[in-house]
Amino acid sequence: MSDPNLLRSIPSVDRILRTRTLRELALRYPHDQLVKWAREAIQEFRTQVHEGTVPQNHDALDQVTKGILENERFHAGSKIRTVLNATGILLHTNLGRAPLAERAVQRVIDSTQTVNIELNLQTGKRNSRGQHCVDLLCQLTGCEDAILTNNCAAATMMVLQTLAQQREVIISRGQLVEIGGGFRLPDVFRAAGVILREVGTTNRTYVRDYESARNDQTAAIMRVHHGNYKISGFVTEPTIAELVPVGNEVLIPVIDDLGSGWLGDEVISSSVTKHDLSEINEPSVTKSVSSGADLTLFSGDKLFGGPQCGIILGKSQWIKRLRKSPLMRAMRLDKMALAALEATIEIHLQGLATQELPVFQMLFLKSETIRERCQKILCQIGDEIPCEITACVSQIGGGSMPDQSLPSFGVRILTDQPNQIATKLRENSPSIQARIVDDSVLLDLRTIPESSIELLANSLLKVCKHEEPKSEEV
Repeated sequence: MSDPNLLRSIPSVDRILRTRTLRELALRYPHDQLVKWAREAIQEFRTQVHEGTVPQNHDALDQVTKGILENERFHAGSKIRTVLNATGILLHTNLGRAPLAERAVQRVIDSTQTVNIELNLQTGKRNSRGQHCVDLLCQLTGCEDAILTNNCAAATMMVLQTLAQQREVIISRGQLVEIGGGFRLPDVFRAAGVILREVGTTNRTYVRDYESARNDQTAAIMRVHHGNYKISGFVTEPTIAELVPVGNEVLIPVIDDLGSGWLGDEVISSSVTKHDLSEINEPSVTKSVSSGADLTLFSGDKLFGGPQCGIILGKSQWIKRLRKSPLMRAMRLDKMALAALEATIEIHLQGLATQELPVFQMLFLKSETIRERCQKILCQIGDEIPCEITACVSQIGGGSMPDQSLPSFGVRILTDQPNQIATKLRENSPSIQARIVDDSVLLDLRTIPESSIELLANSLLKVCKHEEPKSEEV
């Protein structure tokens, strides 16, 4: 039965908003938002009273205020803010994949002002949006032309709809992938109005399978890199170089959907050793282009190291058709993404990928260097937090190199409450995203830059001494 005294003690919204806690929140949130949270917290408390789940002697104002703070924490958790990525996953999709280079960040800041996104400052005439990026991509990869979309899924959709609507596209059964969020390639084909023509089996597909599947309704041949899983054992599938002649014979385009954006040893080798590159097992953009693929698709925010975008390289005859697509305006890049992409391509062209692009710095970081960073953390926190250095393994992530891992080192926090510690770290400002391994909290420092080591150590100390705020009426 409901306690009438508890029901009568429920404070009014006005009284709640006069508390010190809510007055502090009012500095960051609009009045209507606070009123909404207060009403929700009051209703929740009233429900608990009716259900008899409120412990005796609990102050109604305190309980309602705590409910408001819970609403605020949940709301704040969705705001985009800085996260220290201590997961060891280089391209963490939930954390925005590739961090931008400082040069790209500065270019983004500059682009927030008035910029010549569609104006040539030399001629004074209108310029095609992103044309400079296209010119740089042609120089970098050797392609004839290029076009840019807001992500690789958009690029795939536009290519299929523009070149193959109501016609067939041949693809191996072993490449009918599902990407993050439950999006499946067959669903993309249906949405684009394209007929899916599957050939081969899950584990073995041959050139002859594509040849025998060609008919008058065939619009294209497509290869899709299964970047988030690996099939091994009794497996075979044609290379892009083997598929190109199959399309050329009947004058249909061969589309190579690579996803990850690994440029290739020939582009990266100027700044890393052959030994480092021998560990990379990923189809490359430049090899796809040089093999004669009519269109090569990949993401900008994975191993390319830039902003989120879909990059389509290809032969002029097909790029021109894509450029005329009515979808192009809906899928085009904004000025900030273009600015970041322009800077990223320049870095690749200058052979400075491992010096400037964070994803390459993480990828080729030596284990000894990571261990030294761990030691710096331990020296800074002293005896305040029980922890130790431990060997661990980092992952590439982001649908790239699924069968490859990187040896690393991390700081293990020794605690009998790993979930609670991990939650406090995540809710901290800056947020620290760790992982729980063997009932302890692990901070993999491969994905923490040298410039953030001191900040991470200070944040660990702060979280260790953190106390919950108390409501106080004024």
